[in-house]
Amino acid sequence: MQFAKRLQPLRSNVFADMDRAKAVALAAGRQVIDLSLGSSDLPAEAHVIEAIAQSLHDRSTHGYLLFNGTLGFRQAAANWYEQKFGIKVDPETEVLPLIGSQEGTAHLPLAILNPGDFALLLDPGYPSHAGGVYLASGQIYPMPLQAENSFLPMFADIPAPVLAQSRMMVLSYPHNPTAAIAPLSFFQEAVAFCQQHNLVLVHDFPYVDLVFGKSGEWTDSSSNPKSVLESSERRFPALRLSAKSQNPKSLVSSILQADPEKSVSIEFFTLSKSYNMGGFRIGYAIGNPQLINALRQVKAAVDFNQYRGILNGAIAALSGPQSGVKSAVATFQGRRDAFINALHRIGWNVPTPQATMYIWAKLPSAWSQNSIEFCTQLVKQTGVAASPGAGFGKSGEGYVRFALVHEPPLLETAVERIAQFLD
Repeated sequence: MQFAKRLQPLRSNVFADMDRAKAVALAAGRQVIDLSLGSSDLPAEAHVIEAIAQSLHDRSTHGYLLFNGTLGFRQAAANWYEQKFGIKVDPETEVLPLIGSQEGTAHLPLAILNPGDFALLLDPGYPSHAGGVYLASGQIYPMPLQAENSFLPMFADIPAPVLAQSRMMVLSYPHNPTAAIAPLSFFQEAVAFCQQHNLVLVHDFPYVDLVFGKSGEWTDSSSNPKSVLESSERRFPALRLSAKSQNPKSLVSSILQADPEKSVSIEFFTLSKSYNMGGFRIGYAIGNPQLINALRQVKAAVDFNQYRGILNGAIAALSGPQSGVKSAVATFQGRRDAFINALHRIGWNVPTPQATMYIWAKLPSAWSQNSIEFCTQLVKQTGVAASPGAGFGKSGEGYVRFALVHEPPLLETAVERIAQFLD
């Protein structure tokens, strides 16, 4: 058989590669502590499960669900967004249900790119961002993220010939895998840049709630929102902001706070992280009505919507008590502290991230150019599975990502095994 050339760059995937390495370790009798996949081990809230359970007994939920039948969910999503960020949203034209934000970011390039067009992507970045561009037969220009720039891209470094062929830019903060955050001033810079160069601005926003601490209580300068804000303002002084410009209901900014007219922007959300609903596959897009409609056209050719009961559960999550979100954030903050403290005890001095469920750790010098081999040998010899930085892009080489998806005692056991491996 002959297959499409667009499949060639999809043959390697960081999660699939580590899944094979874990299988080898299990076959050898290792107890695997899996820190490679950012799938929350916490349960969905009881009122969410109850809403889904009640739907199962309603025969009207058992058929296909078309767009008009999702209005209740779209209204709940719009209300959630307006309450959190203070931006008005039209649930009819500016919201689209998705099977998770990954589906949206992977399908959107099909609506924007013609073969050969460039997409500007973060490097390192989430693999589905690149996968969607490859499926659309587009080209990728990686925007390197460096620690000295607070893991923010430098737009001025993008070559003019690439910009002339570019049609979209994809951002994602809080960032997977680096756990970096970005201030509103940076997003305003990005919006102005995309408006100037006629680019669609895509923001993948799954970690909107997984931000730790209170405003003003930041402990690590390398991921410090204040230092990030100051760095961005030095780069774009016209966008100097006061603290009052940040919405008090969120410690991080939405791209639409920088583009309230929704002139070039679309933002993707998921209930996988905030509400521990990863297996239910539910998310949504909010943004420019033309972009929403274009993505809707792609989806119409690929799938119907999820089971209505899942949307009923999502409505309960978005509009019901938010105490479960706060509890999940506290849980991941405790895990972060336990894991970081354990790493520091073995002499691995990793900065304390202020967001996400990940630790982005610079590898010891002996492994600084071979993160894939480090992770392969680590799981083979100790059973501890992590994600190699190189799997997220060229600029990720020299790092490893740990997902905090186990309780502190098991995380500390993982670090003990890592210490033995490094000894």
